[in-house]
Amino acid sequence: MSEPRPSDRHDASEPDDAFAEIVDEATQRDPDLAVIEAGSRTLRTRSGPPQGQDVPARPADPEVDKALREVERELAGRWGETKLEPSVTRIAALMDVLGEPQRAYPSIHITGTNGKTSTARMIEALLGAFDLRTGRYTSPHVQSITERISLDGAPMDPERFIETYRDIQPYVELVDSRQPYRLSFFEVLTGMAYAAFADAPVDVAVVEVGMGGSWDATNVIDAPVAVVTPISLDHTDRLGATPAEIAGEKSGIIKRDATVVLAQQPVDAAQVMLKKAVEVDATVAREGMEFGVVSREVAVGGQLLTLRGLGGEYEDVFLPLYGAHQAHNAVVALCAVEAFFGVGAERPGPLDADTVRAAFASVISPGRLEVVRSSPTVVLDAAHNPAGARATADGITESFGFSRLIGVVGVSDDKDVKGLLEAFEPIMAEVVVTQNSTPRAMDADALAALAVEVFGEERVQVEPRLDDALEAAITLAEEEAEFAGAGVLVTGSVITVGEARLLLGRR
Repeated sequence: MSEPRPSDRHDASEPDDAFAEIVDEATQRDPDLAVIEAGSRTLRTRSGPPQGQDVPARPADPEVDKALREVERELAGRWGETKLEPSVTRIAALMDVLGEPQRAYPSIHITGTNGKTSTARMIEALLGAFDLRTGRYTSPHVQSITERISLDGAPMDPERFIETYRDIQPYVELVDSRQPYRLSFFEVLTGMAYAAFADAPVDVAVVEVGMGGSWDATNVIDAPVAVVTPISLDHTDRLGATPAEIAGEKSGIIKRDATVVLAQQPVDAAQVMLKKAVEVDATVAREGMEFGVVSREVAVGGQLLTLRGLGGEYEDVFLPLYGAHQAHNAVVALCAVEAFFGVGAERPGPLDADTVRAAFASVISPGRLEVVRSSPTVVLDAAHNPAGARATADGITESFGFSRLIGVVGVSDDKDVKGLLEAFEPIMAEVVVTQNSTPRAMDADALAALAVEVFGEERVQVEPRLDDALEAAITLAEEEAEFAGAGVLVTGSVITVGEARLLLGRR
């Protein structure tokens, strides 16, 4: 395990000086350091109890499983998440006929390029620790569609998921009949989430956008707290070719009189967000200015943090996740919850520090540098764009003492694949390129051609079947005694990670 860098150490006797240093560091740090969006639960196989619930398995009851598969088939028959007609017309119509369920509770709305799901999970844990009933809506899922809608920190059970779908189905069909285009897969799921949260009922919903902001289906809520995780280039064909253009779309979640929690951003993206905040009279809290990571040290199973929130410092916060990017996600989540409770405005002083510590200690963010096997160590990480890959590479370097790392990479063909490979090249001794089972997957041979450009032919192996790719990578990690500390990183897509998880025996 690597030693903490000098800049990560905190002298408790000089908190103001330490925070001034971190403000400077945060201002200068690479804004693309961010955990990947996407993914859900995988399970650690190290000794000790699992940190939270596993990914839901298929229902044990054959009738329930049959009913869930039928719902999945019906949803799959709609426009997928990569086919869009950018408007909120259809989802607004659905909300109208359902009686506006999204207005039955306050929400925290999260956008950005990377880090949304990890941040959402941390916000959920903090709110739950303060005895609030939560609903969380995130995407995509690793194995089970029910992962996308959570109540009280747990995925909806299959029976409730099916019931929610069948309850709103007549209204979905009514809206379909009145619109030029049917509601999409994501729009129907969003309607289900908002209806389920109202039915529960929840005290607060934590909602992650699917893509963008202004026209995203989730954007029929008026959230008092809007969170913007780091913005970088992704989905450029739909959101824009520069961080500023992408920020313009994502700023659409900022509503009048809201509080905006901004993670460290590229300068041009930050300018767009600040301009939008001024236009709607929103209050802004900026990482590196109003809040930040004061110190962080690598610890067994994660890291030990001191965080500066809106209400003061929180020391000795253990976060069981790896990488500097997760520390930054943590302070953004903390600030969002402080803002929700009015800290720094109506409420003086910090939140209860012991409750904050307990919440962060319970956090899991599956699919993010998650260990699923030992001897050799196999890590799953669903990084799927260059910014996420850089964050993953830094986290691997800092937190794992691998003498040699073998990559298993399977990607979608609509991503910046070469940029992703270039981010991983410095840390991977060899790469096994493969493909997952979906139509969006890049062909293994096409991926290999790009990988050869980046890694060189001698460092690239092609295995079109993912099971063969995993076996080949594990063999490479084990083949020489001197590489007893070798590891395997499976990455490139949340779908690749989910399928690898199943192949490695997780249910």
